[in-house]
Amino acid sequence: MGNPLLDISAVVDEAFLAKYDIKPGNAILAEEKHLPMYDELSSKENVEYIAGGSTQNSIRVAQWMLQIPGATSYMGCIGKDKFGEEMKKDAQAAGVNASYKFLFTFAHYYEDDNAPTGTCAVCIVGGERSLVANLSAANCYRFEHLKRPENWALVERAKYIYIAGFFLTVSPDSIQLVAEHAAATNKVFMMNLSAPFICEFFRDAQEKALLYADYIFGNETEARTFAKVRGWETENTEEIALRISQLPKASGAHRRITVITQGCDPVVVADDGKVKTFPVILLPKEKLVDTNGAGDAFVGGFLSQLVQERSIDECVRAACYAANVVIQRSGCTYPEKPDFN
Repeated sequence: MGNPLLDISAVVDEAFLAKYDIKPGNAILAEEKHLPMYDELSSKENVEYIAGGSTQNSIRVAQWMLQIPGATSYMGCIGKDKFGEEMKKDAQAAGVNASYKFLFTFAHYYEDDNAPTGTCAVCIVGGERSLVANLSAANCYRFEHLKRPENWALVERAKYIYIAGFFLTVSPDSIQLVAEHAAATNKVFMMNLSAPFICEFFRDAQEKALLYADYIFGNETEARTFAKVRGWETENTEEIALRISQLPKASGAHRRITVITQGCDPVVVADDGKVKTFPVILLPKEKLVDTNGAGDAFVGGFLSQLVQERSIDECVRAACYAANVVIQRSGCTYPEKPDFN
């Protein structure tokens, strides 16, 4: 489950960021002052429209890496409009891009009559992206939608469940229901810290959900914010990852593993009281196109191996591969087939 958004992506300059009070590399929810920005982005010659949203990106990449038709499912809320129709086409493997081939077994979208499909402004400066999400219909997902028999059947069939932290702003009750189901049935439940503002302003909901998480993903900025709001007097990523992995857990069926990315610095994995680091695939600066979706792609690559019961080392290797592919392209996109062995 997640917030399906249509990415409106364009290269801008620092003056554009300043005009709309956007910090480089940040991810925030849109305020009133940001709303004119979407039309301005849409008017740019280099604008691209890409089906996105954090969880949807990760699931798309996992499906691409697996190359097994119908291995994944996804739920979210869209509007009854042209962008929503495009989202459904992509999910049904009939989109404009071959990369959507075999996307999902089921993409069950709850369609809202009153709100347009959500959008995310992707502002790219020097390859670094800043995200401003206008959730719109994505914010209208209802707990009742999850409980419909045809939708709950997807949850019951799933063996691995991943939800980005962004969904905490929309339907924490849905997350809680799924998390409790996973714990009761010994399934693997995973979440992402997603953004500093989630750690700061949705702490209570986040703590309730993370109690059930077997895997927790995040980047170094999110991890440090997570630590700061809890009064942990450290900015050491390895120490924070270890402490997150040792937080109270609702189910003892699986130990908790924390995975923290650090851009071009090594990936940190805390597992069973130990910390291990993994080098990333270094990319020459001239090959960097767009970091939008890099973290989502990392998770997708990781999931693609985890569901095949591969080792953590292999999961991280696949994660780094997927992220490396995506940052050399515009948006969270990829070639028709992966070249991963």
